[in-house]
Amino acid sequence: MSLSRLVGNFVRRHWPSYVSSGAMLFGVAAFTVLIPRKIGAMIDGLAAHRLGHDALLIDIAQLLGMGLAIYALRVGWRLRLFAAAYQLGVELRTRFYARLSAQGPAFYQQQRTGDLMALATNDIDAIEMAAGEAMLAGFDGSLTLVMVLGIMMLGVDWRLACIALLPFPLMALAFWRISRHIHVAATDSLKCFSSLNDHVQEALTGVRTLRALGLEQRSAAQFGVLASAASEASLRAQKWEAAYEPAVGWTLTAASALTLGLGGYLVWNAQLTIGALTSFTMYLGQLIWPMFAAGWVLSLIERGRAALARLQPLLDSPLTVDDHGTLAQLADGPLLLDGVGYTYPGQSAPALSGISLALPAGQTLGLVGPTGAGKSTLLRVLLRQVTPQQGTVSWGGPALHEYTLAALRGAISWVPQESFLFSATIADNIALARPDATRAQVRHAADMAAIDDDIVRFPAGYDTHVGERGITLSGGQRQRVAIARSLLAESTLLLLDDALSAVDTGTETRILEHLEKMRRAHPQRSAIIASHRLSAVVNADLIVVLRDGRITESGTHDALLARDGWYASQWRYQQLEASLDAL
Repeated sequence: MSLSRLVGNFVRRHWPSYVSSGAMLFGVAAFTVLIPRKIGAMIDGLAAHRLGHDALLIDIAQLLGMGLAIYALRVGWRLRLFAAAYQLGVELRTRFYARLSAQGPAFYQQQRTGDLMALATNDIDAIEMAAGEAMLAGFDGSLTLVMVLGIMMLGVDWRLACIALLPFPLMALAFWRISRHIHVAATDSLKCFSSLNDHVQEALTGVRTLRALGLEQRSAAQFGVLASAASEASLRAQKWEAAYEPAVGWTLTAASALTLGLGGYLVWNAQLTIGALTSFTMYLGQLIWPMFAAGWVLSLIERGRAALARLQPLLDSPLTVDDHGTLAQLADGPLLLDGVGYTYPGQSAPALSGISLALPAGQTLGLVGPTGAGKSTLLRVLLRQVTPQQGTVSWGGPALHEYTLAALRGAISWVPQESFLFSATIADNIALARPDATRAQVRHAADMAAIDDDIVRFPAGYDTHVGERGITLSGGQRQRVAIARSLLAESTLLLLDDALSAVDTGTETRILEHLEKMRRAHPQRSAIIASHRLSAVVNADLIVVLRDGRITESGTHDALLARDGWYASQWRYQQLEASLDAL
């Protein structure tokens, strides 16, 4: 979509604001062009001794009244127009955020966080300015230009008007060339700002790693390079924008010289009064604003075009996971996978191949296997973060894609390997899925996750702020807060993706016991536990061993030990390791 079409659609939907602003601007333009004519008539009246004391005071009062009217109308149209223009920014940011929220992990693997943040701020601001400042300056400048030229041509002297317009085609040519350079410079400026923004975001997120590795100076040097590039790109754009002023200045200087030359000749030959020449000169000065407005409008439009060219591809980018399901309620029944296979883009080896298994409602499935075996990928398939290329996945009969994403994910609580906490209190983080939960319910969920004892030891207890990404908590505490958040949601299916890796075995045992009690209390709630630590899946109804994306073993804990395969050998190794750690 082009910038003109985007802004045009917005203006049509908010036409009352633009029409009322246009009416007030028309009033401003009308009073503006009346003032020089009024002053010219006053000068001729004084020169001819036709204007008395009382009449002069009345004319001065009228001039002051028109000035006050211009002030009031300018305030009015700004309030109306900018209120509407800012709404475009709100709409674009809302649409952009909604698009980002609906995208899957594959989308974010190709995008930079800092770049997305720049698009949501700097680029949308540029488009917003095109809908506000540019529309305003364009309409106001055009209206003033037409009215001033009209009264110069018809109300003063057409000969002066014609000669004054001679330099204007050269100014139009200069504006055209300058605008082309501004478009290129504005695009470079936005890109450099995105790169700078991305570096700052990464540096702040990984500041502890930078300090630990002693990379502060290197990061600062990179920041300096990016900041210099952004500054130079912005300066280039500003230089080209500044080129409008000399073009306007030279044009008006040439027009003034031509006007004074011809006007002096006409006054000398009594073909024009001094008052009329004064009025014409004042009107010529009023053309300064329309000329500057033209340059300002072109600059804003080119910036808006450059910003929209960066933003539009992301707004139009297809969803990595489609959401065309129609079922808004999960059906009761087992979760079935039949021949599921998935290969990540750009990879030759499949992450999953021929996965077939069943999880009846109310049971627990354990997923184990070496690193890279496909455990997390299988959970992402169930969450519909990725779509398998082979096989089918169904829940209670219908296929997963027949459910809406909101219904599917609302029925699943997921605790990933890297637990994410928001910069809020512990209680707010636990109650994220249930904002209306009472403090007692929050504490019960925390007790189930074996984190309540830790929380109450903090000076502020559950009102402790965890900092960005939960930085004030340890890894094990973050995991347990995330588990508590999932338990409070009371979803039909609980997914734990190696979510107990940062807790000790004693805490792990307590959490697993609480999960077993929860399962007995809610017979329709199922759980899938993916873990490197086999002790986390000992009591699972079914344990599946994944290796290279395939199921190599399956059964209960005792059955797998009796088979004496990978599971049994790994169990003996971990038991030996645990006994050595206990010494």
